[in-house]
This record gives sequence, C-alpha cells and structure tokens, in this order.
Amino acid sequence: MCEYCDCQAVASIDQLTTEHETVANLIGHVREAHRDGDPARMAETARRIAAVLEPHTRVEEHGLFPALADDFPDQLAVLEAEHRRIEAVLAEAADGTPVDPGWAERLTDVLALLREHILKEQDGVFPAALAYLSTEQWEAVEAVRARIGPRMPQPSG
Repeated sequence: MCEYCDCQAVASIDQLTTEHETVANLIGHVREAHRDGDPARMAETARRIAAVLEPHTRVEEHGLFPALADDFPDQLAVLEAEHRRIEAVLAEAADGTPVDPGWAERLTDVLALLREHILKEQDGVFPAALAYLSTEQWEAVEAVRARIGPRMPQPSG
C-alpha cells in the first residue's frame, strides 16, 4: 500500500501497515462470504477483523494520533469517528451471527468505509507522521505499541 514515502522504515508504521494489509485481505473474505450467502462466515471474519483492529486502533489513538493532534485535529477527529462507526458494526458479530437481516449490508458498507479509511491513513497520516514527529514522539508511539502488542490472530486454514 504505502511505499512511496519510506514510512514503513519506521517499525510502528510498518506494523500498522501490516495490520492494514491483513484487514484488507479479510475484507476480501467477507465479500466472498457475502457473495456465497454465508452470514456465519461473514460474522466469523468480522470477529477476525475486530481482533486485528482492536490493538491497531489503540496504537493509533493513544500513540500516533496524539503526536499529530496539534497539526491535524480535524482530520484525526474524522478518523476517530470512523473508528467508532467501524467498531460498532463489527461488534454486532461479537457473540455470533447477527439475526438482523440488515447486518450483512451494514457490514459490507462499513468495510467499504474501512478500505477508504485505510487509504487515508496510509496516504495521509503515515507520511505526515514521518514528516512531523520527533524522535521523542516516535519513542512514545513505540512505547504504546510495546504495551499493547500486535495480538494479530493467526490465519485459519
């Protein structure tokens, strides 16, 4: 995804990018399940996406975004609002397959938003962070990542 600015040379950005790539692949699995009319598989994959996004979002919101907040408050507020919207729809599948027949459409809609959201971060936030953050701010982001960890689920066969 983001390869033109060399921001992946920074460990935190590299990990966030890896998580984005994992989520993008999982979105494809949801689309396949939706096409196949398999809401149980959609829900299971939604839980896998949520498992990747939970630590990912915490690193962004507690490490990266605060370091950029003075320079980009409006843009970061939009991204955080999108995080809440995405989390809400994914959470509907937390305990199993939602019975609401509208959920599958809400999920596909929010996953389209998530793909756009990923691009905003990859093409906007990450390069801005590379340009604006000091060594101390990067150390603070790394400290958040160290506390939270990646906790990405292992691929299922």
